[in-house]
Amino acid sequence: MRVFVGGVMQGSRQGRDIDDQGYRRAIGRMVKARHPDAEIVDPMTLFPDSLEYADDRARQVLFDMAEAAARADAVVAYLSEASMGTALEMVRAYDAGTPVVSISPMTYNWFIRFLSRRVFSTLEAFADWVAEGGLETLVSSREAEGVS
Repeated sequence: MRVFVGGVMQGSRQGRDIDDQGYRRAIGRMVKARHPDAEIVDPMTLFPDSLEYADDRARQVLFDMAEAAARADAVVAYLSEASMGTALEMVRAYDAGTPVVSISPMTYNWFIRFLSRRVFSTLEAFADWVAEGGLETLVSSREAEGVS
């Protein structure tokens, strides 16, 4: 199982600072606890210095990660606030039939609600769902639908 972890990096910031990325490790641990063989695709781990990239390289990474989200078995989007990069990843995944699961306090946001198969208001609620087998059920239902 390949799980793409999207989420807020810069949000609405105007400078080069980024949000704490600890949620990425937490989500990876939660998935791995139930699915030890899962591959976690984490853009921040793959491209830790991406804020320093020249425009051409940054553009390529942005669109490559959106395509990686579309090719994953599932996307987990952590949205403590709006994130344009994560939105792009979610749209590409949704259009490809890849299930999107969101973790966000913005549970009434139309974008989050309508592109996500499940929305959790906290990391803890997501962790419980994964531990109970929700992620594997979601991915299995995708396979049953004939989406590959």
